[in-house]
Amino acid sequence: MLGYGYEFASLQAGMDQQPHLVGGDAGSTDPGPYYLGSGTSLVKREQVRRDLSYALRASRAAGVPMVIGSAGMGGGNPNLAFVREILLEEAREHGLHFKLATIPSEIDKTVVLDALRMGRIQPMPDVGPLSEKAVRESVRIVGQMGTDPLAHALAQGADVVLAGRACDTAIYAALPISRGYDAGLALHMAKIMECGAQCALPLAPNDSLLGVIRKDHFLIRPLAKNRTVSPESVAAHTMYEQGDPLVLYEPEGNVDLSASEFEQVDARTVRVSGSRFIPAPRPTIKLEGARSIGFRAFTVAGIRDRTVIANLPVIEEAVRAAVRRNLGTHVSDASFGLQFRAYGRDGVLGTLEPERDRIPHEVGMLIEVVAQTQELASYVLSLARSSFLHCPFPGRKTTAGNLAFPFSPSDVQAGEVFDFSVYHLMETDDPLGLFPIHTEQV
Repeated sequence: MLGYGYEFASLQAGMDQQPHLVGGDAGSTDPGPYYLGSGTSLVKREQVRRDLSYALRASRAAGVPMVIGSAGMGGGNPNLAFVREILLEEAREHGLHFKLATIPSEIDKTVVLDALRMGRIQPMPDVGPLSEKAVRESVRIVGQMGTDPLAHALAQGADVVLAGRACDTAIYAALPISRGYDAGLALHMAKIMECGAQCALPLAPNDSLLGVIRKDHFLIRPLAKNRTVSPESVAAHTMYEQGDPLVLYEPEGNVDLSASEFEQVDARTVRVSGSRFIPAPRPTIKLEGARSIGFRAFTVAGIRDRTVIANLPVIEEAVRAAVRRNLGTHVSDASFGLQFRAYGRDGVLGTLEPERDRIPHEVGMLIEVVAQTQELASYVLSLARSSFLHCPFPGRKTTAGNLAFPFSPSDVQAGEVFDFSVYHLMETDDPLGLFPIHTEQV
C-alpha cells in the first residue's frame, strides 16, 4: 500500500535488476466506505509523499514507467487529485520531467442507471439487488478498472500513470499482457505482487517484490536480503482474499489455477507455471458507491466486575428504554441508532460468538450512536452513557459507576458516516470508454 512504507534498499535492489515497470497499489475498500464517500485518504500526506517521491525518482532515473492504482484510497476524483498534487510537488522539487497519464474512475450515475434498467448489473455475493434510489443517494460511484485503460496509457507513452480505482492485479498485468505475454500468467503474477512481499518469509507487506514473466512461467523473488519465498508461501498468497482457491476473478475473465505448479528455483526464487486464462463472454466492472447515513458519536469504557458483565443484556435493554423516555416523542426512532459492543465477550463476532455465555473477567464497552446530525448523535450518546454508568441491575452491591473511562472528555464526535450503497458488477461492452485517459507534460 502506497504510504505504508517500504525499505529503500529493497526498491534499489529491484531497480538494479533493470525492471520494465515499477508499480504500487494505493487504495482498498478494506478500511470501509468512508474514504470513498468523504474523498479523503486513510494514508496521510507525508506517508504518501515519502513512498511516492523515492519511487518516482528511481523510476525516472531508470527511464521506466511507474503505475499507481486506486490513488488516494477510494479512487474517486478527490482521492485522485490528492495524490496528483503530491506527485506534481515532488516533480517540481526534484526537477523531474515526464508524461503523466491520469485515469479517473468515477462513473456517471446516468450510466449506472441505464445499465440497471437494462438488467446488466448484478450484486456481489451477500449483497442485495441494486436500486435506483441507492444509485441516486450515492455521493460518488467508482468503477474498478481492469488492464485495458492502464495498457492504453502506457501505449500512449506515459511515463507515470496515476489511476483511480483499479484492480490491484491490473497495475502489474497491463504491461506484460499488452506486450503479448500470456494473460493467465500475467494476472496470476500480478495477484502475487499486489501485496508486495507479503508472500515472503518472514512476511513483509511493506516491502518490495520482483516479478519476472516469460513465455510459459513467471518468477517471484523478494528483494530484501533477509527474505525468501517458498512454493507454499507463494501458493498460499494465490488464495489470499479468494472465495475459490482455484479461480481468480478479473474484469476480463477468470484465471484457472487448477493446473498451476509452484517450484523452488533457488534459495530465494519460486517459478509458477500452468495458470490458464478464460476470457469472459462480456467484461464486467465492479462498481463501488458510498452514501452518507448520518453522523457518529461514541465512547469507550472498561468494565471489570463479573456481576456487571453478566447483566450486560439487562443493562443494555434498560439503557435503550431510558434513552427513549428521555428523548420524548419529538425525536423518532428512525433518526438515530444506538449500538453496544462488548469487546472481550462478543465485540468481534456478535451473536456468532460461540463463547458468548462465558463471563470474562474484563470487557471493553463501546457505546456508539449514528444519527441524522452530529448534535443529535452527541445528545443520544450523552443520555446512553450516563444511563449505562448508573444503571441498576440484579445483584448490585454498590452505588459506584458501572464504567471506567480511559480519558476525559469521555465522548468523541466522529463526524460523518458512510455505507456502501453500491457494491455490484456491471456488464460493459466498452471497458476502456468508462475510464478516459488524460495526458499532460509535467
